[in-house]
Amino acid sequence: MSMATSPDTHSAELHTADSHDLIRVHGARVNNLKDVSVEIPKRRLTVFTGVSGSGKSSLVFDTIAAESQRMINETYSAFVQGFMPTYSRA
Repeated sequence: MSMATSPDTHSAELHTADSHDLIRVHGARVNNLKDVSVEIPKRRLTVFTGVSGSGKSSLVFDTIAAESQRMINETYSAFVQGFMPTYSRA
């Protein structure tokens, strides 16, 4: 006897971070970046290219990754947050 399973019809409540499909960075000023603004689609492969020293790593690691880590840490309970490192807003 075969049992077919149906997809879960109950949708999980969306987190604030999932309410939009873009990551927006406005006026980034880290290392070589001078007032850079970009919109990056979520859940898509995005590649950053450019000449050496143009600020690719600064944009990805110092701005986007730092803010993402800070937002992820906010989803944990207050007890767990007490053990996590704190990050300032990028």
